[in-house]
Amino acid sequence: MKIAKTLTGVSIIALSALTLAACGSNSSSKDSSSSKATSSKVAKKSSSSAPAKQTAGAALKDGTYKLEELGYSHGYKVQMGMTVKNGKVADTTYDYVNKDGKSKTTDAAYEKQMKKVAKTGPKEYIPELNQSFKKNGANTNAIDVVSGATESSLTFKNYAQQLVQAAQAGNTATIQIHNTDKLKDGTYSLAEKNYSHGYRVVFSIVVKNGKITESKYDNVDKNGKSKTQDTAYEKQMKKVNKVGPVEYTKALNDALVKKQSPAEVDVVSGATESSHAFVSYAEQLINAAQAGNTAQINVDNIVYAE
Repeated sequence: MKIAKTLTGVSIIALSALTLAACGSNSSSKDSSSSKATSSKVAKKSSSSAPAKQTAGAALKDGTYKLEELGYSHGYKVQMGMTVKNGKVADTTYDYVNKDGKSKTTDAAYEKQMKKVAKTGPKEYIPELNQSFKKNGANTNAIDVVSGATESSLTFKNYAQQLVQAAQAGNTATIQIHNTDKLKDGTYSLAEKNYSHGYRVVFSIVVKNGKITESKYDNVDKNGKSKTQDTAYEKQMKKVNKVGPVEYTKALNDALVKKQSPAEVDVVSGATESSHAFVSYAEQLINAAQAGNTAQINVDNIVYAE
């Protein structure tokens, strides 16, 4: 697996719910211990509750949707698929395969070495991520990051989101990811279609000489006004979470330019879900830059009732 989006006119009770959403259920190793505890409680609660009601975003069209990486990294590339029946995700497939089509889950040496360092290996995290995708369906934000396999998890969430976007459009052409290509110079942009709590994401990156030189991630209202200018939201969120959109928006943008890799962008404590949304969309923009595709990515983002 967005953070609550507006504060003007809401009650303190509503604020508490929104700011808890900002912490999210997908914690990373960069979060504080208290954030991890909150994330764990939220995750347990959501797993036992009924699926959230969708309030915005196009329905998935029936069909089989596929994604594949074109380049091999450390001898393997991702192959992924999703089958939709009656508008619901009925099945998913996910694996890393080598040039002989052999799964990374059968690579005993890789498994042993990774488990020695990260306490998990492809034999564990690959099926775990796939099952989480199948369970959560179109709600890709709810896919848990597997401890010890953070980078693979973030890439997986990005690819799952791209498959959902393809299913919303009914586009069954295989999504090709130029994963080992260098970034091509240009401006790459992404925009959500639907508003959640009065805001939607707009995001662009500028690439020069193969490097990200500018990152512009923001949440804007129907008048195009940035959430960073919403003084009421800033004040109330900081009161509860010790951080507001003024701080976390700048921190995330600065981190992407500095680190050059979305997977290395630290989660902003108190804005976990927004951090994860940022990383997922940044990964998608990176994929566009690898392919040199400057057409704006329009995301018919699915919004769920609180």
